[in-house]
Amino acid sequence: MNRLLVLLLSAVDALIAAAVGVAVVLAPLTVFWVVGLGGTADWGALWPAAVRIWQLGHFVPLHVVLGDEYLVAAGIPAQAATFVVSLAPLALATFTAVFAARSGIRAARSGSWPVGVAAGSGVTLLLAAALWATSRTPVAAVYGWQALLLPTLVFAVPALLGALVEAWRGGDDGLVDAVRDRIDGADPRRGHPWVAAVAASARGTGIAVTGLVAVGALLVAVAAIARGGQVVSLFEAAHVDAVGGGVLALGQLAYLPTLIVWGAAFAAGPGFAVGAGTAVSPAGTTLGVVPGLPVLGLVPEGSTPWLFALVLLVVGIGFVAGAAARARLAADGVAASGSDSAPVRLAVLVAVVVLAAAAAALLAACASGAIGPGRLDEVGPAAGPFAFTVGVEVAVGAAIALFSPARTREPAAAPVD
Repeated sequence: MNRLLVLLLSAVDALIAAAVGVAVVLAPLTVFWVVGLGGTADWGALWPAAVRIWQLGHFVPLHVVLGDEYLVAAGIPAQAATFVVSLAPLALATFTAVFAARSGIRAARSGSWPVGVAAGSGVTLLLAAALWATSRTPVAAVYGWQALLLPTLVFAVPALLGALVEAWRGGDDGLVDAVRDRIDGADPRRGHPWVAAVAASARGTGIAVTGLVAVGALLVAVAAIARGGQVVSLFEAAHVDAVGGGVLALGQLAYLPTLIVWGAAFAAGPGFAVGAGTAVSPAGTTLGVVPGLPVLGLVPEGSTPWLFALVLLVVGIGFVAGAAARARLAADGVAASGSDSAPVRLAVLVAVVVLAAAAAALLAACASGAIGPGRLDEVGPAAGPFAFTVGVEVAVGAAIALFSPARTREPAAAPVD
């Protein structure tokens, strides 16, 4: 595949990712405009709203300014007229990231991944600029540099990671192969334990992060079953019709990945906040007045020390990650035990722990922010405590798997004549 074709395909990937993301937001708003408002309102106002939601989904903070008429009608105090909304609906960013990673993988398979990543990122930057320029609204303002840079990074970083991982696995006849050959030494065909360590670390980290997300999803599912009645009650208290309820449900569905990260933080121990001075964790729940959003009905009102057993799930994830890394080392010719392989296994352990903790910090940063004025400017898990606890818990499980005595089979006895 020549470079021009790679460039065009990557540009199309970026265009599709942005177009679908905006369309997913604009479509339910249009349905609400037709059915709920009878098509009497100005449809052109939907475009800035859809773009702002898309930008928020790509971590662009919205600076909201409420008019005096609305403040009087809603009975909102004047000091709450200006606030920031920065808690992102991660479903939008997740879609863009997955699409970008697939684009980077395909570009790496073509042997021209730098061209593909650069083209996709450049087109995303141009599209973000066009969306920002055509969606000016005084109600929800954004900083121009954030509106351009942050969506571009949401595409560029996963595309680059996907390309590098695929290039390491399959080769790229370029920079990645040069780095790998340097690690291998003079004869790259003979292999090298540190090359195996890189692959084992990547596998262990992937399993650790995937397992952490799976635990968060499990807790959200359990909360939905246990507290479904509370969610329904909050829906009924909103007094919306079928169309409004559908739009509200879709909006909350966009925050499902955000809630999954909250669940992972709860399982790891630190928990999360639903406003300044609040805490939701296995150690206890301290809540003040919570906004009447139906999805917040999933937040437990109390806690029990038995919930600390959830920490064992994260330790178990670390064990599985360490076992997978050890199996990969063995498959690449590195001894499963012994003093010769100990430095390699130690390096893999450190890499898995550090990368898993960094991933936890990144997830926490992405799943936290502000949703309103006053105390609502602190919502979500804290990155530092979440990363630290995940690092410690994964380290315990992975260390057991990587350094426990290897099981060996006794040689079969010779048959007796």
